[in-house]
Amino acid sequence: MTSTLIRGARTVEGAVTDIVFSGGVIEEVGSGLSRAGATVVDADGLLALPGLVDLHTHLREPGFEASETILTGSRAAAAGGYTTVFAMPNTSPVADTAGVVEQELALGEAAGYVHVQPIGAVTVGQKGERLAELGAMADSRARVRVFSDDGSCVFDPLIMRRALEYVKAFDGVVAQHAQDPRLTEGAQMNEGTVSAELGLAGWPAVAEESIIARDVLLAEHVGSRLHVCHLSTAGSVDIIRWAKKRGIAVTAEVTPHHLLLTEETVRGYDPRYKVNPPLRREEDVLAVREGLADGTIDIVATDHAPHPDESKSCEWQAAAHGMVGLESALRVVHRAMVETGLLEWADVARVMSFAPARIGRVASAGTPLEAGAPASLTLYDPAASSSFGRADLHGRSHNSPYLGSELPGAVQWTFYRGRTTLASGVVTDDPAGIA
Repeated sequence: MTSTLIRGARTVEGAVTDIVFSGGVIEEVGSGLSRAGATVVDADGLLALPGLVDLHTHLREPGFEASETILTGSRAAAAGGYTTVFAMPNTSPVADTAGVVEQELALGEAAGYVHVQPIGAVTVGQKGERLAELGAMADSRARVRVFSDDGSCVFDPLIMRRALEYVKAFDGVVAQHAQDPRLTEGAQMNEGTVSAELGLAGWPAVAEESIIARDVLLAEHVGSRLHVCHLSTAGSVDIIRWAKKRGIAVTAEVTPHHLLLTEETVRGYDPRYKVNPPLRREEDVLAVREGLADGTIDIVATDHAPHPDESKSCEWQAAAHGMVGLESALRVVHRAMVETGLLEWADVARVMSFAPARIGRVASAGTPLEAGAPASLTLYDPAASSSFGRADLHGRSHNSPYLGSELPGAVQWTFYRGRTTLASGVVTDDPAGIA
């Protein structure tokens, strides 16, 4: 079996090291390593990160293959340095049964670029009326541990309480899309001065914050785990901070776009910037950055949401919500958090690999780069810089808010369980055949 020798990579602690792996497992880490017949990767100047883990990806299959498939989304993930992605359940049929989540798992295995870990729906059809087959999905081959109706809020407090109680039996977590539907009917962007000037219906911060406040209290009451999806406001950060000080088992995520972009981008009515929750005020961006830096917010998750061109090449009000983000996420975090001095690279490994794997209970992901660990890692060039363009996108959709923007860094190599999925910045065509 052929070995791979990564020579001269820099660790997140700043040391220069070599890494040898074979058969999908890291065999040795240290200086001056050699291995007869090994494939050598010159990593001089490159940063070695554990394979990135995304707790919030929309892969669209089954049912919406015009936007994305598990194969194309997996290729996009590999291009962004990811080795594990959690697939949201708002597919058709909805991933609310063991059969659907096992199908998604199998399609991810066949693609071979990343581990695709299905997320199960909380309610049947994501309609918010009765609980889905949570136990069956947990016991299935997919071993689902994260459940969400993302795209829709679990608005009924009794349903939410029952879900939190149910997942305790197998150490699961309910991931809430915090959006009061009554307060956001017809909403088009963040509610405030800009929405008033543009004449667009507003999405108030309290619509997010009120649901989070309710749910952390429910989680405390039943002693269960709650995860908050795509947190976006300063008030939400305050609530999560309060809940953690109180000892409530709550975790939270922020997207790269909510770390970097503000509601001011909406002034051009470009539908690429239409997203749910909406882009917020500068004050909110600064607050979520600080929340991520101080550990109040646990992870960065992309909320990769592909749409076909016709869903974005239209007037603002008719456009779909969502942005693609797998290929750009690490570079945006580099810009928003590392260049600003708020995070070190070791922190990036924590919020983009270790912590999301822990929250999702996937033991084979988010592991340190040490002997005996799975050979899932990313080599990143922090000194690079380039304009982000369509050629950087490897999925079926192109609704990125960063097209034409200069972003730092470049993902150069991605290895998933020893397979080369990205080589010198190029996604490989047959990762299953390269080990």
